[in-house]
Amino acid sequence: MRTIFIHMIMLTLLLPAAATARELSLTLDDAIAMARVQSVDAAVALDELKTAYWQWRSYRADRLPEFSLSGTVPSYSDRYTSYMNEDGEYSFVRTHSLDAQAKLSVNQNITLTGGRISLGTSLDYLRQFDAGGSNRFMSIPVAITLQQPIFSVNTFKWDSRIEPLRFQEAKAGFLSATERVALSTVHYFFTLVMSRENVSIAEQNLSNANKLYAVAVEKRKMGQISENDLRQMELNVLAATSDLTDCRSQLKSDMFALRSFLDLGEDVEIVPVIPYDVPKATVTYADALDRALANNKFAKNIRRRQLEAEYEVARAKGNMREINLYAQVGFNGTDRRLSDAYRHLRGNQLVEVGFSIPLVDWGKRRGRVKVAESNRRVTESRLRQESLDFNQQLYVLVERFGNQQQQLSIAARADEIAVQRYNTNFETFLIGKISTLDLNDSQTTKDESKRRYINELYQFWNYWYQLRSLTLYDYEHHGDINADIDKLCRM
Repeated sequence: MRTIFIHMIMLTLLLPAAATARELSLTLDDAIAMARVQSVDAAVALDELKTAYWQWRSYRADRLPEFSLSGTVPSYSDRYTSYMNEDGEYSFVRTHSLDAQAKLSVNQNITLTGGRISLGTSLDYLRQFDAGGSNRFMSIPVAITLQQPIFSVNTFKWDSRIEPLRFQEAKAGFLSATERVALSTVHYFFTLVMSRENVSIAEQNLSNANKLYAVAVEKRKMGQISENDLRQMELNVLAATSDLTDCRSQLKSDMFALRSFLDLGEDVEIVPVIPYDVPKATVTYADALDRALANNKFAKNIRRRQLEAEYEVARAKGNMREINLYAQVGFNGTDRRLSDAYRHLRGNQLVEVGFSIPLVDWGKRRGRVKVAESNRRVTESRLRQESLDFNQQLYVLVERFGNQQQQLSIAARADEIAVQRYNTNFETFLIGKISTLDLNDSQTTKDESKRRYINELYQFWNYWYQLRSLTLYDYEHHGDINADIDKLCRM
């Protein structure tokens, strides 16, 4: 009895001091909802989405008319400048003037042709102080300007094919990221569940070990068991005490990890509620693949990369020669009075065709085309392999998820049987009908069965959220997983 008393004191010292932490009973659904709002992973996913959103907004803005106002108000000059006389000789003359310019224009990119058209109006003012202080005005009431590349690649057209896919990919990526946040939550949550279960098992084992040791001491006094069996019972008490210490230390570590992930204070004592009730769903590979190809960012990523590879080929071919058209049609007028500068208008036309065609470049531009075509073939090969890997990953996941419900049922039943067997053996040992080896074996089986059941629960929820992440489909409520992207990005 003295030894039992010593062990009781050891256990008391191992008990944690009276805590001031507030308990938080937390279900898995509540933990996931909290993680999607408060975790660092969720914040990173949202910031990446916002970046893609504003890139998308910039792309759309490039397709809309752009209004701009430019000018110089004023430009004052009082200096000597070089001047060429009629005989070709240069001299320096004094200039003393004030001038100002202002231009208002509306610019529009042309997606169909890759050009740019502008509608503008401008006014120039010049005052020469040395020539009697005369004023001059020049007006362009209206001018239409076209800038058009002839053979270059149409970047606007390619962007109109690539950028929408990029934004769709970003949206799907954000939704998948929120499901991966749920996956991380499942991991931290069940790690804590397992730690608490290990502590509970260790406490129960220590309690039973103390009872058995007390009975063994009395039996030894009556000569019913050997000294060896008594010492074995004492070793069991010591082992149970040590195991409880380790389990409590691990529980603190896992508690801290979940608190940190959910951004909770250190004064919170999380009590996880084990989600024994699992949703029922029958998922086929064909259905999961269709939903994944429709919803997951992978399909958008594949198509975007294909288009980007094709764009690089088109750009390399377009750079083999360069011809640009610049044309302007409008009116202008000039006079000493502002009002007259808008009355006596004359035509204002300008047409320029600039070109740059290499005559001998030793195959440099043609080589760039070949490189782009080779890169496109490499990309296509990689995309085929990635598609096969994705399909295989999804197939394996669907198969494992389909088997997991049965595995969970088996583990639950095995846990019930192991507990019943241990309780029976415990009572039987008390009356001396079985050996310590049989009792220890039933205890080990009981503990492992409980841990296996918790692990099978973890595996089910892990597969469940993996499936949601890949298909972006809620198989419990039968609907696609969506979010109000505009609202999230404007927060």
